[in-house]
Amino acid sequence: MSETPTSHPEHFENELSSTPREQPTASPSAEATQTPAPSAATPDLAPPLRAHSPLADAIAAFDEYMVRKGFSENTIKAFQNDLKFLSEYLGGDTKLYHITTQALDDFLPWLAENRGVHFSAKTQARRITTMKVFFGWLHGVGVIGVDPAEPLVQVQARTPLPIILRDSDVRTLLLKAQDISRAREAPDARPYLLVSLLLQTGIKKSECARLMLDDIDISQPQSPSVTIRYREERYKHKNRTLGLTATFTPAFQQYLEQYKPKELLFECTPRNLEYVLEELGELAGIRYVQVGFETLRWTCAVRDFRNGMPEEQLRQKLGLSKISWRETSEKLRLLANR
Repeated sequence: MSETPTSHPEHFENELSSTPREQPTASPSAEATQTPAPSAATPDLAPPLRAHSPLADAIAAFDEYMVRKGFSENTIKAFQNDLKFLSEYLGGDTKLYHITTQALDDFLPWLAENRGVHFSAKTQARRITTMKVFFGWLHGVGVIGVDPAEPLVQVQARTPLPIILRDSDVRTLLLKAQDISRAREAPDARPYLLVSLLLQTGIKKSECARLMLDDIDISQPQSPSVTIRYREERYKHKNRTLGLTATFTPAFQQYLEQYKPKELLFECTPRNLEYVLEELGELAGIRYVQVGFETLRWTCAVRDFRNGMPEEQLRQKLGLSKISWRETSEKLRLLANR
């Protein structure tokens, strides 16, 4: 996805992740925005599905749909695993029109009894989401006339809210990093470049670790930018170009002069970058949270949210799917109002 640079107010930084995990806890309404109209989507189904098609064929077609729509790898694996158990319970040759709400309602108790394991509320919520998204998709594209998962009651799984940096600590962190870059003896440009980049963009650790020098554009020094690239076609919706503040340009130039990287922006392991952030946080006197990629990602997102960035723009900036954004946006609202 080619996007114009995302403007960023004067500031800087989730895995919001859900942070990285992107485990969905949304209802079909979150996925419905991704589900095409029946006339547009039905021709893409391979093999063609009908109400009398076996469940196994529908699951195979749904796998292809998830890849085409750019579901995250974690989400695809989780949905596939849940549907494998559902197929084991119902039988892969069961006709779609034979599947009832009662059968789906009995699935989770059967699974817990069959495996002899107590599942967390979050896992149960995700499995209900899987059924709602899967059967909601089948209903949305016209394969089945009634969605048997629609009446299922979603389990509310609440995860603790992440801890973000206070605005005063963001300033302290940046000032400490600047001091390190300007030290008379052994100046080090890397901490400031790294923390400034993360606070401005909110990118993930994996995205940061694979940044190439060519991904940084300072051809217009007053409005530099960074491009996040994914090679895999199914992740193309995560490709994005993010605007940076003018202060990034001299920091980048100082860093190049000092470290002389050849291809990657940071020619060290992701763990080494974590150490840089942890040490910087300690030097800044931040004790209530460990300064790291996830903390800075959430901090960036909340600052953008508070500054009025449109939600769709913020979702794209963070490289999140629409399913992941549902839970993330709820957390952002809670954090922004604290």
